[in-house]
Amino acid sequence: MTAPVKRVRHGHVRLKLLVLSGPDAGKTQSLTPGEYQIGAASSCDIVLSDKTISRKHLMLEVREDGVKAKDLGSRNGTLCEGLRFTEVEVHPGTILTLGTTELKFLPEETRERSMLLSSRGHFGALKGQSRKMREVFTLLERMAPGDSDVLIQGETGTGKELCAEALHTESRRAKGPFIIVDLAGIAPSLIESELFGHVKGAFTGAHSDRAGAFERASGGTVFLDEVGELPLEIQPRLLRVLERRQVKRVGGNDYRTVDMRVVAATHVDLEGAIKDGKFRRDLFHRLAVLRVMVPPLRERPEDIPLLIDTVLERMGKPPSTLSDQTRALLMQYPWPGNVRELRNVVEQVVNLGEDALPEMGEAPAGNVPRAAAATAGSSELELPFKEAKERLIEVFERDYLKSLIERCEGNISRASREADINRVHLRKLLRKHGLDYREGGDSSE
Repeated sequence: MTAPVKRVRHGHVRLKLLVLSGPDAGKTQSLTPGEYQIGAASSCDIVLSDKTISRKHLMLEVREDGVKAKDLGSRNGTLCEGLRFTEVEVHPGTILTLGTTELKFLPEETRERSMLLSSRGHFGALKGQSRKMREVFTLLERMAPGDSDVLIQGETGTGKELCAEALHTESRRAKGPFIIVDLAGIAPSLIESELFGHVKGAFTGAHSDRAGAFERASGGTVFLDEVGELPLEIQPRLLRVLERRQVKRVGGNDYRTVDMRVVAATHVDLEGAIKDGKFRRDLFHRLAVLRVMVPPLRERPEDIPLLIDTVLERMGKPPSTLSDQTRALLMQYPWPGNVRELRNVVEQVVNLGEDALPEMGEAPAGNVPRAAAATAGSSELELPFKEAKERLIEVFERDYLKSLIERCEGNISRASREADINRVHLRKLLRKHGLDYREGGDSSE
């Protein structure tokens, strides 16, 4: 990049250009009045090594009172805050995207270090090339080497377990065990035994001593999935483990020192749960020593093509398996079930054809195939409003629940989490429609 001679002011703010992401991430350019040609050609004033940009991609006209950006007919175009443009006036905070490179205009005195994005397109099995995901990767890269406990928050299906597992595999504890405890899938009466262990005779069925998750994770990591589901009466015991690294088995008298890192995840609004008296404030702050939010898929639609190709690759299918039209439809859908729903739909489309695509209008309550949503015919429209509405709801409930329970392999706990329906209510609905299910949990995320 060229060396500055005289700095320009935008209003009364000195500006500079920061490469947020791409091969040249971290480079800066102080802006002086004049023209700056940006591209891959060595003759450009600002040369970028990103192979996805044109040789002469963008022109900046820097004036004393501002900066104007002009696309130079690049093959991939230039985006400003996600919108393609030919010419645009930029301001402090504006982000321009050229290929995989993002450029941000900043006040000259801004420190770049906190602004940098990870150059990685994945963190473990968690994938994404969007700015939101690379911000997440930056946080995870900084969190992984330490021993502090981590709280992962995000909607169901965003990949919180993948996030936790990647934290483990990139930590100094990678050679130790990674113990998963699905708190939403364990009967409340068994949670203490699962977490803390028990001694022989502690309760009916305790035929021998058993180490709990914290002991079994010695030297490794415990992943507490759906920690927001932890019963209030057990929360003080978890707090002691986090603060003192000591556990006492159910029925035992002695405390045992444990050596593990705790990573917890939840889709529950814990701050709201605290206000409602369902979660301890001190436990929340102890869990959230480090905190990361995994964004929903609707906030990073630019990652959808990569995620589709990832699913196809795992299925042993080439990218050409899905047509451009199908991909375009998948890009339009809001994905209320996030990455998990996208994975399921792609697998369904590959195996069943485009009839398995979800409705592309308003987001459905869950992953309802187009064929299921269309089962209500025109005859219902000829009925009185109330009767027609009830019949349509009946059809929707049955088809939705059938699809849900099949997708979750009959597992009531998993189905409850995916549909965001209370398990008691879900059981009633399943019995109402004569659908079979089984109790128990799973560890998929």
